[in-house]
Amino acid sequence: MAISDADISSALSAYLGRYPDEASLLSEPVQLLSQGGDFSSRRNFQMHVTVGALLVRGDKILLVEHLSYGIVLQPGGHLEPTDTTLIDAAVRELTEETGVDPGQVFPSSESQTPVYVEYGRVPARPEKDEPDHYHLDIGYSFVTDADAGRIQESEVKGAAWYPLAVAERLVGHRMARAVSVSARTS
Repeated sequence: MAISDADISSALSAYLGRYPDEASLLSEPVQLLSQGGDFSSRRNFQMHVTVGALLVRGDKILLVEHLSYGIVLQPGGHLEPTDTTLIDAAVRELTEETGVDPGQVFPSSESQTPVYVEYGRVPARPEKDEPDHYHLDIGYSFVTDADAGRIQESEVKGAAWYPLAVAERLVGHRMARAVSVSARTS
């Protein structure tokens, strides 16, 4: 069964239960979700959900060079109609983009609560027939002992392991949460 607005609301609610200080930052997506609107569909330009994966190996995090945005980010992307859970969608995106063996990827948190949720405007992409719109990016933390494999060259230019300090400088504070959650569950 495809990911529903109720599934998205549940993940957001669990996240805000863990990080209540972010409620004001996420008030707009909470409001939109309460109204319904198939927010798993990439064609919903009011807002749609994307997923991200923070993969930790020891004290390093796997990041990719994103072709469309031209920056280094965590692996992730849009939901597919065949995705049944947000965390599984994050694993799918991670393994597609980096070639990491999905059998070697394990959630960092037993509760499978997201470690970050970000809401933000995405610029228009005329080549994909997409106007300016908003993403609600829901990210999960994973651990592995594996290495990256064959990257998805249509979406990423490269994948590499970064020390926490470098990853935080490139991507932001959510990197520290991934390492912190991984350390607590190791």
